[in-house]
Amino acid sequence: DRALLGLLTYTFARVSAAVGLKVEDYSPHGKRWRVRLHEKNGKVIDAACHHKLEAYLDAYLAAAGIAQDKTGPLFRAAKGRTRTLRAHAMTRVDTWLMIRRRAQIAGIAGRIGCHTFRATGITAYLKNGGTIDRAQKLAGHASSKTTALYDRRDDEISLEEVERIVL
Repeated sequence: DRALLGLLTYTFARVSAAVGLKVEDYSPHGKRWRVRLHEKNGKVIDAACHHKLEAYLDAYLAAAGIAQDKTGPLFRAAKGRTRTLRAHAMTRVDTWLMIRRRAQIAGIAGRIGCHTFRATGITAYLKNGGTIDRAQKLAGHASSKTTALYDRRDDEISLEEVERIVL
């Protein structure tokens, strides 16, 4: 779960691209690793992996024992509650159910879904000095206006401004 959530957050990937990954789509380039995301409209995004994402994916591959199955799906569906993996890929619905389950365990009550991690990643990137143009490219958006819809920095400003009201 952590590897998939990390991938959604650190690469701004759409859930369909994430669950469509094959093991071979996670590969080394020099000293760093990259993921090859097959996004909508035939776009292929070769994304560098954040060092934390590398650690999450490496731990997942080791625990799952699937590193040698290069053409197999990277994220595989579980066999019920057996803690074993099937040979077929997780679906978008499997991912959404996992996110809802994890949110409930963490005590997160609000609306949360697959796109939450895309928005979180884009917002964190912009907060830390990233540009909207680079975020657009990383997210595979055709327009920076679409990328701006994922920017949640103003949500915090609004809350800070509301808290200035003292009666």
